[in-house]
Amino acid sequence: MSVSIRPDNPSENRILGALPGQEYERLFPRLQQVFFPLGEIVYEFGGQLDYVFFPTSSIVSLLYTMENGTSAEMGLTGNDGVVGIALFMGGGTMPNRAVVQSAGGAVRMKAKLLRDEFARGGKFQLLLLRYTQALITQISQTAVCNRLHSVEQQLCRWLLLSHDRVNSDELIMTQELIADMLGVRREGVTVAAGGLQDAGAISYVRGRIKILDRQKLADTVCECYRVVKEESDRLLG
Repeated sequence: MSVSIRPDNPSENRILGALPGQEYERLFPRLQQVFFPLGEIVYEFGGQLDYVFFPTSSIVSLLYTMENGTSAEMGLTGNDGVVGIALFMGGGTMPNRAVVQSAGGAVRMKAKLLRDEFARGGKFQLLLLRYTQALITQISQTAVCNRLHSVEQQLCRWLLLSHDRVNSDELIMTQELIADMLGVRREGVTVAAGGLQDAGAISYVRGRIKILDRQKLADTVCECYRVVKEESDRLLG
């Protein structure tokens, strides 16, 4: 992770961008720009954070890893939210593992500053709580989706949620990492991605997935994507 003194454009994050001018101006001098490479571990299960992170162009997956080493994604955070909600929800330590699934930028804030600002109340506190509610919806719907829907539908949901959080039609992602995210075998991802590629929805070459026809993904995806998106849009605008 590389760090620069001043963030380029914190308002690319929906939470920071929705702050009133006075709150934004108070926070801006104390924010730092970071760059996350693909696969970087932001925090481990049970760890403590010195900073929280507001992604601007990166995507971070929240994973749970079993004792045997297998893992599955519970939710993902991009420019819609914040990584490290335990710091303001009172948990202290992290209840999961956070891994960068799409390289890019983020804005970081010291944990103490976050707690102090949260204690002030105001719009910042409200936005953090609304995002937490949206994330809970996403985590709950992911559990339902992984239990009831096909790998192809799960992959479409994952691709659409990721696409919503980056300003690009291309995602750099290996099949192994996708399999870990969805908690399925790599062979299942190969078949599902191949079907979507044959349908002209995506192209997949050497770890790069390009979305060619978003509507075809939307036509294939289960209702879980719509539930998550509508709740996020309702809470965060």
